[in-house]
Amino acid sequence: MKTHSIAIIKGDGIGHAVIDSAWEVLQTVAKGSGFALEGTALPWSCAHYKDTGAMMPADGIDTLRRFDAILLGAVGWPAEVPDSVSLHGLLLPIRKAFEQYANVRPHRLLPGVEGPLRRGGFDILCVRENTEGEYAGAGGRVHQGTAQEVAVETGVFTRMGVERILRFAFVQARARRGKLASVTKSNAQKHSMVFWDEITRQLAAEHPDVEVTSYHVDAMAARMVTNPDSLDVVVASNLFGDILTDLGAAIQGGLGFAASANLNPSRNARSMFEPVHGSAPDIAHLGVANPIAAIWSGAMMLEHLGEQTAADRVMAALGETTGRGVGTIPGKDRTDAITAAVLSALS
Repeated sequence: MKTHSIAIIKGDGIGHAVIDSAWEVLQTVAKGSGFALEGTALPWSCAHYKDTGAMMPADGIDTLRRFDAILLGAVGWPAEVPDSVSLHGLLLPIRKAFEQYANVRPHRLLPGVEGPLRRGGFDILCVRENTEGEYAGAGGRVHQGTAQEVAVETGVFTRMGVERILRFAFVQARARRGKLASVTKSNAQKHSMVFWDEITRQLAAEHPDVEVTSYHVDAMAARMVTNPDSLDVVVASNLFGDILTDLGAAIQGGLGFAASANLNPSRNARSMFEPVHGSAPDIAHLGVANPIAAIWSGAMMLEHLGEQTAADRVMAALGETTGRGVGTIPGKDRTDAITAAVLSALS
């Protein structure tokens, strides 16, 4: 029997509850599908930072290389550890070290879920560049604490980085409905975003079967609200993709449904799967966190590992659960009740 080894980083806050839920669902579907999942819990988190002065050990990246995939809960506890420390100490180093340059987030309404637009029919796949751009970390501060203080944040856009995320997005569009929306702000950012638009046009000529449209990010934000069913695959830089995918989560019913995959499409390094709702400190100990995003992320992990049938079973169980009205309204159902409903749908 094939066994997949999974590194489990529950992280902070509700990350523990939703990953426990997802792992129970994943173990159940694995047992019924002829393969095994072997999980190893790694206690890397803001609590780990408080104890050790680091979000993960110095050999953390080498440790992760031993696994087939990474399942992450949530990172952050801003009351005690600044977000800039937690993000740059764990999540971003993993994405960069394993060249997880494609952040993929599906946006659609599950059965029974009513989003704020009061309509369904949209199925958007957002592809976000994940390793450079505005989150490259290039820049600095000088004259700190004085009236002359200066802060410089430099976006880094390489031809390799832009081209590979666009090529990945074209592949996704070909596999779906053949439509690609490329998002920039080239009227204001005349270097990086004009560069992105130029490469988009070059690659569009290689993919005549894909309908390509370029949008400014503000226009795309409006379109996602006013006409989301006109969109198929959306590709954007690190910052713009980050913002637009949170908007996508909002129109699909909320962050409780926000699943994601941090992919290394070449598969020469590990990929990581995570719900992107954050650690939610305000509800961390109430038992009402929605585990659906974590379970959905787990299904994406199964798909990446080649267990498509099991992934389909998990998604069908989620649809059956929400179709019965369980887990559709934030705070209405407890985490364990939603988990139990998904497990029942799998049986």
